[in-house]
Amino acid sequence: MERLVWWQSGIIYQIYPRSFQDSNGDGVGDLRGIMQRLEHLVSLGIDAVWISPIYPSPMADFGYDVSDYCNIDPIFGTLADFDELAALIHARGLRLILDFVPNHTSSEHPWFLESRSSRSNPKRDWYIWLDPSSDGGPPNNWTSQFGGSAWELDLTTGQYYLHSFLKQQPDLNWRNREVSEAMLNALRFWLDRGVDGFRVDVMWLLIKDDQFRNNPSNPGYQPGAPDNQKLLSVYNSNRPETLDIVRQMRAVLDSYPERLLIGEIYLPTLELVTYYGPELDGANLPFNFQLMQTAWAAEPLRKMIAEYLSAIPRGGWPDWVLGNHDQSRIATRIGSAQARVAAMLLLTLWGTPTIYYGEEIGMTDVPIAPEEVQDPAEKNQPGLGQGRDPERTPMPWDSSPGAGFTTGRPWLRLDSDFQVTNVSAISAEPHSILNLYRALIALRRNSAALTGGSTEALAADGDVLSYQRISGEEHLAIYLNTRHDPQQITTRAGRVLLSTYMDREESIEGDILKLRPAEGVIVALD
Repeated sequence: MERLVWWQSGIIYQIYPRSFQDSNGDGVGDLRGIMQRLEHLVSLGIDAVWISPIYPSPMADFGYDVSDYCNIDPIFGTLADFDELAALIHARGLRLILDFVPNHTSSEHPWFLESRSSRSNPKRDWYIWLDPSSDGGPPNNWTSQFGGSAWELDLTTGQYYLHSFLKQQPDLNWRNREVSEAMLNALRFWLDRGVDGFRVDVMWLLIKDDQFRNNPSNPGYQPGAPDNQKLLSVYNSNRPETLDIVRQMRAVLDSYPERLLIGEIYLPTLELVTYYGPELDGANLPFNFQLMQTAWAAEPLRKMIAEYLSAIPRGGWPDWVLGNHDQSRIATRIGSAQARVAAMLLLTLWGTPTIYYGEEIGMTDVPIAPEEVQDPAEKNQPGLGQGRDPERTPMPWDSSPGAGFTTGRPWLRLDSDFQVTNVSAISAEPHSILNLYRALIALRRNSAALTGGSTEALAADGDVLSYQRISGEEHLAIYLNTRHDPQQITTRAGRVLLSTYMDREESIEGDILKLRPAEGVIVALD
């Protein structure tokens, strides 16, 4: 087997910095807080830390509205803090991945302030400006991801500017060469500071139709669904030219040793895999969100895994994720018992897994009262369930009043059961989900079959999803009971290495293996 680079054999851990650890009592997590919790990451066994945006920002969308791509927002710390964190991460043998937000800036970015100052400003074309339509309204029917029109009228110059998200997030014009060079230089700034890779926000939205044609209606739209589902985003997303931008980014990263480019891409599998590039010169890992979008049952999972793995281009590397800062937590979606099974699935599939902070302790969505809502996605379309606050709540570290997260008032409320479900408490429980994650990661790290072996015998037998991972003489079988009833399956003789119940290591003498409700097992076959 060829030598795997670190991002192929490793495990990525996503930190939402506002919610990981507060070091100064203001209720918001920061860089020095992450420094305080590095030992947790080391004990977990992950290989790379991905930090969501920490750049200067007015925080209209909590850092996804960037006002300076080459600095740190004071709420998180300073550039000196960042350099210290990077050094500490690397000293522990870990890698550091940053979020990069290239589709749009903040409306308070100096570039946009110049651009909107007059139609003749040299930076006017750095953003997307159009005259009103014949009736004085927006130039076309494109909608924002957060509801309403994607166009905002600027009274000073009499033109509309495009914003795929909030009006405080104007879209950059990537057809302008000066824009692309400025953004690529921002990548170089952080690469020169030792950053090991980037997760690129909304990669599939970067280029828009140059004729600005209206999007067609969505025949499958259901009344009551969010506004942005009324139309098919044919002309303002996933345009053919997008890959050219991705390849430019990749070329910059490839000029540094073993850097990683991840793309956030919410597209169907066959479109997603095109972002690897025709010569594997696009994203190293186009983020695969299928585990978050597939029904939790054996046959839908089997079908999805088979389709995805077969679609990966030759030489491409797959990846998997159960949750992130935009999606309901896995333990809420499928229940706490099945979340353990999902952990075994994530960490035994072929490809690079990403763990969202808190999954390792079974965190669930935290209900947020209307008067406490922070997320603009929910504020713009209240009652539609678009809010992402529930999956962004602070990490509970212990049972103290601030859960060990803060000595102040947390920016979002803590889960009501944080005194029971916290890192300190469940770390001491031998069979806790945290210790299951640790055991799974340790097993994966020491297994050539799990890190780079082939995937064979993928099957759905009733409610049991199964597959084998093989490398040389190492032959592992994984059996996952996706239901809450006992199951009995046929297998070869072997030895159970690990159960999600964490209470059995036994030989299988016959050809029958009994699975308890919501149990997954890894078997070393004879």
